[in-house]
Amino acid sequence: MPEPAKKPVSAFSKKPKTQEAEEGSCVVFEAETEKSEAKVKWQCSSKDIASGNKYAITAAGSKHCLTIKDITVEDANVYAVIAGGSKVKFELRVVSKPEVPAEAPAGETGKADQASVPPPAASTQGETSAPKPDAQPAEDAHPPDTRQDLTGLFTEKPQCGEVTVGENITFVAKVNAESLLKKPSVKWFKGKWMDLASKSGKHLQLKETYDRNTKVYTFEMQIIAAKPNFAGGYRCEVSSKDKFDSCNFDLAVHEARAPEGLDIRAAFRRTSTDGKDDSGELDFSALLKKRSIKPAHMNTDPDVDVWNILSHAPPSEYEKIAFQHGITDLRGMLKRLKKMKKEEKKSEAFLKKLDPAYQVLKGQKIKLGVEVANEDVEVKWLKNGQEIQKSGRRYIFESIGNMRYLTINHCSLADDAAYTCVIGEEKCTTELFVKEPPVTIVKNLEDQMVMKGERVELECEVSEEGANVKWEKDGVELTRDESLKYRFKKDGCKHVLIINEATKEDGGHYKVKTNGGESVAELLVQEKELEIYQSIADLTVKAKDQAVFKCEVSDENVKGTWYKNGVEVKPNARTNISHIGRIHKLTIDEVKPEDEGDYTFVPDGYAFNLSAKLNFLEVKIDFVPRQDPPKIHLDCMGRTSDSTIIVVAGNKLRLDVPITGDPAPTVIWTKGEKASSVKPGGEGKAGHSACWTLNDGEVITEGDGRVHVESTKGHCIFTIEGAERQDEGIYSVVVRNPAGEDTADISVKVVDVPDPPQAPKILSVGEDSCIVQWEPPLFNGGDPIIGYVVERKKLRSYRWMRLNFDPYPETTFEAKRMIEGMPYEMRVYAVNSIGMSHHSPASQPFVPVAPTSEPIGLHVEDISDTSITLKWRAPERIGAAKLEGYGVEYCKEGTDEWIPAIQGLTERSSMTIKNLTTGDKLLFRVRAYNMAGPSSPAVLAQPVTIREIMQRPKIWLPRNLRQTLIKKVGETVNIMIPFQGKPRPKVTWSKDGQPLDPSIASVRNSDFDSIFFIRKTERKHSGQYDLKVQIENVEDTAKVTLQIVDLPGPPEVLKIADVWGFNVALEWKQPKDNGNCEISGYTVQKADKKTMEWFTVHDHYRRTHCVVSDLIMGNEYIFRVFSINLVGLSPEPLTTKDSVFIQKSGIDYKSPTYREHDFSEAPKFTHPLVSRSIIAGYNATLSCAVRGIPKPKVTWYKNKMDISNEAKYRMLSKQGILTLEIRKPCPFDGGVYMCKAVNDKGEDVVECKLEVRPQIAKEEKKEASK
Repeated sequence: MPEPAKKPVSAFSKKPKTQEAEEGSCVVFEAETEKSEAKVKWQCSSKDIASGNKYAITAAGSKHCLTIKDITVEDANVYAVIAGGSKVKFELRVVSKPEVPAEAPAGETGKADQASVPPPAASTQGETSAPKPDAQPAEDAHPPDTRQDLTGLFTEKPQCGEVTVGENITFVAKVNAESLLKKPSVKWFKGKWMDLASKSGKHLQLKETYDRNTKVYTFEMQIIAAKPNFAGGYRCEVSSKDKFDSCNFDLAVHEARAPEGLDIRAAFRRTSTDGKDDSGELDFSALLKKRSIKPAHMNTDPDVDVWNILSHAPPSEYEKIAFQHGITDLRGMLKRLKKMKKEEKKSEAFLKKLDPAYQVLKGQKIKLGVEVANEDVEVKWLKNGQEIQKSGRRYIFESIGNMRYLTINHCSLADDAAYTCVIGEEKCTTELFVKEPPVTIVKNLEDQMVMKGERVELECEVSEEGANVKWEKDGVELTRDESLKYRFKKDGCKHVLIINEATKEDGGHYKVKTNGGESVAELLVQEKELEIYQSIADLTVKAKDQAVFKCEVSDENVKGTWYKNGVEVKPNARTNISHIGRIHKLTIDEVKPEDEGDYTFVPDGYAFNLSAKLNFLEVKIDFVPRQDPPKIHLDCMGRTSDSTIIVVAGNKLRLDVPITGDPAPTVIWTKGEKASSVKPGGEGKAGHSACWTLNDGEVITEGDGRVHVESTKGHCIFTIEGAERQDEGIYSVVVRNPAGEDTADISVKVVDVPDPPQAPKILSVGEDSCIVQWEPPLFNGGDPIIGYVVERKKLRSYRWMRLNFDPYPETTFEAKRMIEGMPYEMRVYAVNSIGMSHHSPASQPFVPVAPTSEPIGLHVEDISDTSITLKWRAPERIGAAKLEGYGVEYCKEGTDEWIPAIQGLTERSSMTIKNLTTGDKLLFRVRAYNMAGPSSPAVLAQPVTIREIMQRPKIWLPRNLRQTLIKKVGETVNIMIPFQGKPRPKVTWSKDGQPLDPSIASVRNSDFDSIFFIRKTERKHSGQYDLKVQIENVEDTAKVTLQIVDLPGPPEVLKIADVWGFNVALEWKQPKDNGNCEISGYTVQKADKKTMEWFTVHDHYRRTHCVVSDLIMGNEYIFRVFSINLVGLSPEPLTTKDSVFIQKSGIDYKSPTYREHDFSEAPKFTHPLVSRSIIAGYNATLSCAVRGIPKPKVTWYKNKMDISNEAKYRMLSKQGILTLEIRKPCPFDGGVYMCKAVNDKGEDVVECKLEVRPQIAKEEKKEASK
């Protein structure tokens, strides 16, 4: 049988019932509230109802009515009435007008209509049925979830529901998995710990679906053919790695509704003639003759709680009550009653139990504690039902007074379990949730720039091994696809994203995420630039020789095509094309004249080529000498011999000048001087001679160094391999032969890439950007500067990332998309039409930062005639840069001139501005400063008038000083009493009505407190000290009572009163000096005169006379007595002057006859209870003192109710002093407390009043003080 739930307090004293009505009629629902002024709201299908043509809502005092007019079939629905936190649902059923015969009585017609109403349909797929009229209405109040650190994973939580026996109901929970690292797991519980996963079957089904578009998981729990024991509280828990959420909901199961007019309990009524329900025989005719039941026998009793009646009834009446209320399952009834009474029984072993759940971070420790009633009891700690053994340092068990602690060190995921503390048959249980700490990124990703087709590895390092991370590209999560484009590698704390053969589409921003941080890097993919390691050279070969064109490129995978005069060269018997690694060769065997021409090699996929010329050398012998003057044939405009040739530095300079002349002329090339100054000579080598003259006039033969000079039939060729800047100038060519000479000047201009710019300077920085500026290069390479290319890199990285691919024409550039707080460097390239210069020196490192947000919470803390104190809190967003301080400024109202309050910045979040003019109205503002500059200001909303505000003096006397302060002689007294008041109040101390002598105590006063100090106390310092705080005619006073105690003096007049047998009677008087406190007892000692060793006979003996027994016969004794007070024993004892000899046996002693004294007396309270006013939440005690013989029995009462067995109260009795301790009182614990002492001689009573005041928050105290 399910556990009975505690009934919530309802706001309704009368609740509306489900009704039936015919179409076209009118129906009225009535509700009555507990309070007459309660606000009531009516709803239909969870929508509010307002008065109108259809509905009429009336209210008279505590009575509220809803009238529905002209009822139609559409009005059949579930209605509700709401008052405060209570909600009552009811139903309106609409029936069509029946065709009633004319002779049918009205009464029977009504019954027939009611009997013909079909039962309500079963609720399916989450729809809950309306409660039956006799059922307890459902309240919209749920107990709060006790779990800690809930993260709100639910987008839709399961709601409370109601269902009729035999029907179905579905509970739905939805979770958004967009931000989760792994799939969430859901558990369904009934009660506290019953996991429903193992209960799936005929009556319970658990389902799960996932929507890929919305990334929402839907979890369903479907209850099929509900039974009464399915009712109760349920819980749904969802967790995903480091996140957790929980939701509670209730299920109410109602009995199947009987047809209207049929009371099943009436079928089991007994036939009685005397009007008693328990007399007569059982009459079952009501089941057979339903229509013959008279209205007088209908059950018109109001609804009663049968279980409440049974719980207060003796077991002998159970059967009678069961038959009266129609309960037939007696065994189930007894089980439920047993469980109810077991729950009502309060714990006797535990004063304070464990909380329902605890949460702790992984690697930290947690302390679980319970408070037990018996200090000496032993407890056992269980983990998931297994006892925890006391071994090692992992688990620490502590026992401190009534507290029992279990400390778990270095919590791991294995410690996530249920823990139980067991004392005898009682136990309390809690659940510990171990939360993994957030995984942070130790080493961030680095920006990379790669060439197309290269392998990319993005690497980061996290704080914990085996942690899960999520990779994203431009906000889209990356996964392992079929093409293995992306690979994810884990190596301890390192995580690597590998991209095979990067393409242009792979460029973008890559992000790695953990549950504790993220890191971003940018990947740039560029097309490969093919570099030429060796170009092809011009060849001059003779007939039958071999010509080999050879070139070397940077990429060995690049193929190419050879062309001759624009026509592709095909391999044949004499022509061979080879490609080995980076080297491409074209080999021509047995060269023929037709092989002469221009040969070109074009790499596949690249828009450039390599060209060279093949010259065929044919030897001819002229037998008939001819003489023609030499002639230079240059094709130039204006028929001038001057022409300009532009060559790129590093390329081959080849000047091919057509010449004629017979015999073959001598060619002289000159740079910077006339060729006529060079004498002819050097003829040789096949009748041709050539020379090259430098600037200094030195003649170098052909083929030396980079310069090559060739002369062929009809041509003279001047070649410089790898032209340089110094090769620029005017070149003169002179051709001579015996028939004459000819000259021509050729202007050569060498253009090169520009020099690198100067080191760039950072003009300003922002949150994720900076502005960089640089100077143009000193030399532009002989060609105008087209623009610049800017690169950046992180300071500790070695990869430079290009920020612009098209040349930027200006010398000031704004770089964006940087990470705040990360140090960077910048460098610049200059670009002209020839190419790109070397990079400039790197700039000084800089950090992109942004100003902080404005300080928050700026307010006035204090104000006087010449000063003001401001306070504020740190900005919400500080950023990556360190907060340097705050700047405070003020200006007069009506002006715009802001004056700094101090020079420089302050690091504190408060400031007192002094030397202000009284009466000025000033505005104040505060700005936060960091490396990026000042933030936006926080300004007071209104100007402040500089004038001190009067505040009444008030002394805040500490709680411990409201009672007598007891100190021992020689101890230090240091009392600080705070007070308030403006302007500064006058503080005065006095002792026993006289001004305080400075030699007695030292006093130090400030604006807010007064310190009373005595370095070494003496007896004379005891007394009452009064503190007075005064401002003009207003004052406040407080008193402090100081009691200085010392050791007592010895007792007086110790004498031996009587000796008999082995006993001695002693008497003495109290000491003259009690040490300024009450004498708490005496210590009596004896000593044998032979040994003089003292032995204690009585310790803390309270009376001034005693009997020393068990003395040894034949010994002689002396006695002494010490006084005892709060401080201790008296320094000196009082010793008897005479000794006592215990006579040996054989001596008859005739004891005198004494009249037996009756020491018994009625109880009497020597110290009464004192009425007190205490604050809620702090333990309080009530004390009194009683005497009586024999020892009286003490009973405590609250409002005349015995509280001896209440666990909240603790009664103590020690040497006649009675104490009642109230643990953490609340306002309901106030009242009249009475202590009653009873013995055989009589009784005595003492009482007091206790007032429990609620705690006052600090803000309320400030408002109260204002």
